[in-house]
Amino acid sequence: MEKSTFFQDTKKHYEILDALRGIAAILVIVFHLFEIFSGGDHAKQIINHGYLAVDFFFALSGFVIGYAYDDRWNKMTLSSFFKRRLIRLHPMIIMGMLIGAIAYYYSYSPILFPQIKDVSVWKLILVTLIGCTLIPLTKNFEIRGWGEMHPLNGPAWSLYYEYIANIFYALFLHKLPTKILIALAVIAAFFTINLAVFGENGDVIGGWSLDIQQTKVGFSRLAYPFLAGLVVSRIYKPVYIKNAFLWCTILIIFFLSIPRIGTENWQNGIYESLVIIFAFPFIVYLGASGEIKGKTAQKISQFLGDISYPVYIIHYPFIYVFSSYVVDHKLSMAQSIPAALLVLFGSILTAYLSLKLYDIPLRKWLTKKFV
Repeated sequence: MEKSTFFQDTKKHYEILDALRGIAAILVIVFHLFEIFSGGDHAKQIINHGYLAVDFFFALSGFVIGYAYDDRWNKMTLSSFFKRRLIRLHPMIIMGMLIGAIAYYYSYSPILFPQIKDVSVWKLILVTLIGCTLIPLTKNFEIRGWGEMHPLNGPAWSLYYEYIANIFYALFLHKLPTKILIALAVIAAFFTINLAVFGENGDVIGGWSLDIQQTKVGFSRLAYPFLAGLVVSRIYKPVYIKNAFLWCTILIIFFLSIPRIGTENWQNGIYESLVIIFAFPFIVYLGASGEIKGKTAQKISQFLGDISYPVYIIHYPFIYVFSSYVVDHKLSMAQSIPAALLVLFGSILTAYLSLKLYDIPLRKWLTKKFV
């Protein structure tokens, strides 16, 4: 999840892609708010395919990283690349973990998270410190009970794989000819199909636990979208498509919100495979081919782009608390609407304040000092 404006001297700013990331991130929050009411049944989940936003983020990252860095390796070292990536991504990872630690005991639920009451402050501090490094935690440090590699802030698993993608890109992928990248993307597409169509659940859900099966899911979800984004960045030719932002917005909301497909798992798996393999790269291409016109539209798109990464990485600790509140008080979906709106807009406000008061100033200082 990277903004396309890292190098602002000569590189074009893809405002639509930034805004789409923000729209997808907000849909993720809504998806997570509804999740507690599904009873663990994916078919009943509202904003049913909201989890595919992660796969869309990987595609966006592949495009933006390829676009921003592919032509700069003659004047950029590995050390410089990794410094830039850490400065861009890691401050908000730390913020997300700290918010998760603060919210941890408030998310206690005798039904949902019963083991929280037995976790000592010292163990919480240790898990927080490790979490701030983004090193995945084994089950010995699983202090919540959901099997997450980052139990204070579950969605951080996707940033763990984002870092892996950055490492592979820096060491190998940027050196490869486009034809080889295309071949690797085709191979990775078969892993996507194998996971979604022939997997046990008929979807790509997973990747957040540190075990063999979940690690396979994580790499399967990462490989194709990221490679496809890189390929699109290589073969993309500047064009102009009218109303691209409107069409992209409609498409991303539609693909993430559509109910679960069919009565058999493989039917939904085919849908997700088609969306990941064809629709997401097309949306990235479409978004890169348009412009946002008008001051109001530009301000809205800029705001969406600004909060996209912060709101994604800080919202889930509030979801833990919300879920416990709903379960413990036996609230219906209608009864939970005020609390849900508080979480939604509170996450957006927290993300914006974190960005302005913490993330941007810290990144400027780190860039000036280390890059």
